[in-house]
Amino acid sequence: MPPVSPPSRFALYLDLIRWNRPAGWLVCLWPTLSALWIASDGFPGWHLLVVFVLGTFLMRSAGCCVNDVADRDFDKHVKRTAQRPVTTGAVSVKEALGLGAVLALLAFGLVLTTNTAAIAWSVPAVLVAIAYPFSKRVISMPQAVLGIAFNFGIVIAFAAVQGSVPAVAWWMWLGNLFWVLAYDTEYAMVDRDDDLKIGIKTSAITLGRFDVAAIVAFYLLFLSIWGLALDGYAPGAIFYIALAAALAQVLWHFTLIRTRTREGCFVAFRVNHWLGATVFAGIAGSYLLLQLLTN
Repeated sequence: MPPVSPPSRFALYLDLIRWNRPAGWLVCLWPTLSALWIASDGFPGWHLLVVFVLGTFLMRSAGCCVNDVADRDFDKHVKRTAQRPVTTGAVSVKEALGLGAVLALLAFGLVLTTNTAAIAWSVPAVLVAIAYPFSKRVISMPQAVLGIAFNFGIVIAFAAVQGSVPAVAWWMWLGNLFWVLAYDTEYAMVDRDDDLKIGIKTSAITLGRFDVAAIVAFYLLFLSIWGLALDGYAPGAIFYIALAAALAQVLWHFTLIRTRTREGCFVAFRVNHWLGATVFAGIAGSYLLLQLLTN
């Protein structure tokens, strides 16, 4: 049997940014696009669409680089993360940080094509993204810090379109924070046994036996806040049909996580992007139908 060739640098970099695991950046993308549609009162135009799709992917990829460097000594003790490129030494710390910096600069270059308000909001967005990996050492619910980092897409979207961040954006921000708490607690449940051994703080550990109930409550708060906040912004029944479909997915998530198995919790996390896509489809579909009816 011929020897197996080691992966190329390019393949290692793709592994580092989770290229083959798109769920992580899709859960960032859908609320960002939802905000973009609300801020624009419909389709935002191809320029902003490209900026926010590529920007979301690039910033999430940069965040993976920073996260893996910060967690490299912990990841070796966790089954799911033990083979990450930085943890195994296949990619050096310097390489990972360099790649992360390049990706972040590319994302910033995209923001520079928008306006001053969006550029200004992108600065704290980067700082929180850098701080998140280290929050797991000191904060009992680091998932909340992740939510703040992921939610900047909503804020920057409104800033890029309107030059300011209105109240509805902050209501979307709050609702989306609960969605992040829901899906990232599911993610944390996968590694709970390993995290307890190495001393990492997560919401799954903090919530204890109330984890499943809390996750369901987080989902319901997300959908309720968005449903109330966007009443009148996403006109028509399509949006509420989408919320009902998302609610059905919450019930599915409950069936996946109620026994707290690694497999069930991991599946629940990985399919979360469908919930976000459903809500976005309801928003975009509402605007599209209104446009068709009024033209």
